[in-house]
Formats: sequence, C-alpha cells, structure tokens
Amino acid sequence: MKKVEHCLKFVTEFDETHPTAQHFLRLDEASQVAMLESMLKDLVMPAIQPTIDELNANGSYAILKVAN
Repeated sequence: MKKVEHCLKFVTEFDETHPTAQHFLRLDEASQVAMLESMLKDLVMPAIQPTIDELNANGSYAILKVAN
C-alpha cells in the first residue's frame, strides 16, 4: 500500500510572564516541538481515535493512520 504523509499545523501560544512558560521557552526549538507534539498526540489521540475508526470502517481505497 502506498503511503502519503500529510500534516496538520498547530500553534501553541505561551504567556512569557508565566514561570512554567519561561522554563519551556528556554528549551531549544527542536525540544519544544518534540515535547508539544508528544503531548498533543497523547492527549488528542484517545479523543479522535473513534472518529478515525469510523472513517476507516468503510475505507475501500484509503485508510487514515497516525504516523509515529
């Protein structure tokens, strides 16, 4: 089966005056992105998995999956 990878872009806004945000923003950009993507995947996937399963139930030519 041929795979086509596509992406949704999310933006997280931080309040630079908040101590936790200040700590996070001191990380390098690659670490910030990895952490946010991991958290988003862990929090959002359980909520949308039933919808993905429903979309795929009648999938005769394409199946939607979350890339690791």
